[in-house]
Amino acid sequence: MTTSTSTSSRIYDITRTVSPSLAVWPGDAPFSFQQILDKKSGNSVNLTTLTMSAHVGSHADAPWHYDDDGEHPDQMPLEKYVGAAHVITIERREGGIIPADFDGHDLSGLQRLLIHTWVSDLPDSQWPHDFPYPTVELIDWLSLKGVVLLGVDMPSVDRFDDEQLPCHHRLYHHRIVNLETLNLKDVPDGVYQLIALPLKLQSVCASPVRAVLIG
Repeated sequence: MTTSTSTSSRIYDITRTVSPSLAVWPGDAPFSFQQILDKKSGNSVNLTTLTMSAHVGSHADAPWHYDDDGEHPDQMPLEKYVGAAHVITIERREGGIIPADFDGHDLSGLQRLLIHTWVSDLPDSQWPHDFPYPTVELIDWLSLKGVVLLGVDMPSVDRFDDEQLPCHHRLYHHRIVNLETLNLKDVPDGVYQLIALPLKLQSVCASPVRAVLIG
C-alpha cells in the first residue's frame, strides 16, 4: 500500500497485515482475538483481547530471542530503526545470500539494507518454502560498510532448519539489528527513510512493527 504525502514523496507500507490467516512460523501461535465487549450487545465500547506470538508478521527480533543475556524490545536502540534505508532486489531464489548478489547495485551511503526477494510476492497467508537467507559472509561485509540494520522479507535471517542461528548471533556480534517478514512488493529499488519501531515490551523476544518507507 502507498500513500501520497506530497507531490514528491510517498509512504510505502511494508508491513504484513496481521490477521488470523497470516502465516506464522510452523508451530508458533497464530494471531487470534476475542471480542470482550460489544456495542451491539449494549456495551458502551467494542473491546478486544489479542493473542499472538511476538514474532507475528513484520517484526523486530530482540537479542534475548537467541541469547539469554541479550536485550528485550524495550531496550533496543531506536535510532537504528529510523533513517536512510536502501531497498535492493536480488534474484536469488534459495540458499545463502552473499555479497556478490548485490553486484551492480549502488551501495553508496549504505546504513540500512532491506533485501527484496520473491518472498514479497507471496500472499500473507502463504508460508515461503526454501526461502533464501543471509550468510555470515554477508553480515561481516555489511558490518565493514557500517550497516546498522538488516531487513528481510523472509521469515528469518537464518536458514529455516539451522538451529544454531549463526546469522542471528553474527548480527548481534556486530550490533546490527534486524527486521523480518517485511513486504517489499511494489517498492522500487532506491533509498528511502525507514520507520519501523519496536513496541516498548519488557521481557519478551521480539516485537511486531508497523514498517513504512518514505521516499
